[in-house]
Amino acid sequence: MVLLPFAAVFLGIILVLIRYSLWRKKYCQNLPGIEPGLFNIPGDLTIFLMRYVLDKEHPILYHFGQVMNERNKIFQQKQLFYIWGFYKPHIFFVKAEAVKQLLSKGNGAEEKSWHYEFLKPILGTGLITSSVDKWKPRRKLLTPCFHADILRGFLTVFNERSQKLVEHLRKETKEEFTYISSPVTLTALDIIFETMLGTSVEALKKNNAQYIIAMNNFVKVNSITYVLLFRRLADMFMARMVKFWEWPNFIFDLTTGKEQKRLQKIIHDFTASVIQEKKMQYLSGNRENAAGKRKAFMDLLLENHFETKELSEEDICEEVNTFVAAGHETIAITIAWTLYLIGLYPDVQTKIHEELDRIFGTDEKRHVKERDLNDLEYLDCVLKETNRLYTAVPIIAKELQKDTNICGYTIPKESTCAILIYFLHRDKDVFPDPEKFDPDRFLPENAAKIPEYGYIPFSSGPRNCIGQKFAIMEMKTVISLILRNYTIESLDSRDKVLPIMQITLHPSVPIRVRIRPRKMNNIE
Repeated sequence: MVLLPFAAVFLGIILVLIRYSLWRKKYCQNLPGIEPGLFNIPGDLTIFLMRYVLDKEHPILYHFGQVMNERNKIFQQKQLFYIWGFYKPHIFFVKAEAVKQLLSKGNGAEEKSWHYEFLKPILGTGLITSSVDKWKPRRKLLTPCFHADILRGFLTVFNERSQKLVEHLRKETKEEFTYISSPVTLTALDIIFETMLGTSVEALKKNNAQYIIAMNNFVKVNSITYVLLFRRLADMFMARMVKFWEWPNFIFDLTTGKEQKRLQKIIHDFTASVIQEKKMQYLSGNRENAAGKRKAFMDLLLENHFETKELSEEDICEEVNTFVAAGHETIAITIAWTLYLIGLYPDVQTKIHEELDRIFGTDEKRHVKERDLNDLEYLDCVLKETNRLYTAVPIIAKELQKDTNICGYTIPKESTCAILIYFLHRDKDVFPDPEKFDPDRFLPENAAKIPEYGYIPFSSGPRNCIGQKFAIMEMKTVISLILRNYTIESLDSRDKVLPIMQITLHPSVPIRVRIRPRKMNNIE
């Protein structure tokens, strides 16, 4: 008799699981995918975990990418396919038409997926993580901060920091190889702090790449460790994605969440201190723009805070954290991937050098101007092809707010819809021989053939990247100044440097390049 209550509870759990499994089976009937089986409770997570157990030389996210690649090969012509994380359906979109229909206005796919809830304690509810109701007025409010006139003012920072990077790399020309991601990342950090916060941190000069010490030792933070802490938090976020037992907050708070809360507090305290310092400068009348100097992003936010009262200090903190974390990382990783590919393909590098010589002549130090950015047409093609192969953000996810018909499939309300940008950009129907690095794909006559939503490195639709023009200007400036002064040779082939799907697309091993002074061609 004593065992009866336990038996009843056990039977109840079994009945609930059977009910959910039957619902899952019914859900799968009308969508492309591989049904996980009635009693496979974790669903497709079983595959990732089993492969990781059998091959721990690669991170679990590598195995996630491999499974996605296999499913993509099977189902790409179906436009989309599903996988299951326990009883949560995830619909992955891999063709332009399906992505177009998903992101079309009125389809109820403007809300971010439930995964972004795990980011909210870190970033707050800024542009990346906020609900539609908050995002719409906030996006409208912040869009003028990225007006062409504002971005034009940032060109000076892009040039000055790029030139310092060029000088830094001069000593690397005597080395057998350089891990290029390190100086590029520090330069991107210098740029993001100066343009966003109006603060000069001199990360590259101090060479704080070696400052990535045990995060548990951090009790206070400066401008550089601020971003390193964000990276640690990003790693924790991605780990939580696959540690399904940490999905419930009460379990997470008892485990990894303890460290996350401590690091969050350090970051939030630092951001608040920067805001207070800038606020005091603003109130004292000591504004950097008073003498006609450029405005930092923070200055524009403070103007709004005091003059229209539409932004609170908490709102400013959220957006600062969002832009520093997202803007610095995505740009740095794209520059590193671009230099890596340029270093692998000498013919491409030669064409870039010819274009640079034609525009800048033999003046290795002349600042890049706005018209130069427009004239760098072949470099633009190279950047676009890099973003196709190694898009900085390989996956974005939405949550449907209503039942939606996409490409003939009825996808139920509250389904998680993830756009696999990495595989969308490898659609052989759009990009023949998709693994080939071919910048000519983006020459005007060829780019015109790419379907709408077939190439979306900055996402698309209403919630596209607000800072994409900022990113393109910075990347072109940095890369052009490097290549006006140096030649790059990448030392590891693409089969040795594998892309790993994290929040951003990271190389499986550090990117090694050999940097040598450039022998300028004679310019007529």
